[in-house]
Amino acid sequence: MLDAEARQSVATMMEGIRPFVERRVRSPADVDDILQDVFLRIHRGLPSLRDAERFGPWLYRVVRNAITDRYRAQAREVGEIPDVPATLEEEDADPAFGLTACIAPFVARLASPYREAVTLVDLEGVTHKDAASMLSISIPGVKSRVQRGRAKLRVMFDECCNIELDARRRVIDCQRGPGSGCGCS
Repeated sequence: MLDAEARQSVATMMEGIRPFVERRVRSPADVDDILQDVFLRIHRGLPSLRDAERFGPWLYRVVRNAITDRYRAQAREVGEIPDVPATLEEEDADPAFGLTACIAPFVARLASPYREAVTLVDLEGVTHKDAASMLSISIPGVKSRVQRGRAKLRVMFDECCNIELDARRRVIDCQRGPGSGCGCS
């Protein structure tokens, strides 16, 4: 049993993580499930953490992995990548919205080194330098992983959708390919 101070510390930590999860998951029930899963993973994995100074990066890696595992579990249940809810106004306002809704599930399907690098740099906006520190690899290593991860994502999108780009390489139209089952618009 945790004492009152420890319970308060855990509650504060979990509330600090909540906005991070909410930005990546649309369902409030999924947010709560992921936070509970994170709590269990922290409880199980904390004894194996060797460097207390690395707690922050380790914690966010645990959170990202829990989110990824949730998407994978949903994909296995449905047999395809789950649909991400969207409003009609958002879809009409931006033809790239359908692609945006697919990014997280596609990133979840990347191999671990690419998934971590793309998540940090492209989805979370972490600098290459900070990502290199968090992943304990060189800056060129992070850049390489991000570049390769982006290339793999592009292949996934090309297999899923017919994407039309303008001269500036911005999405102007996106149509789901026949039998793709990806959940894009």
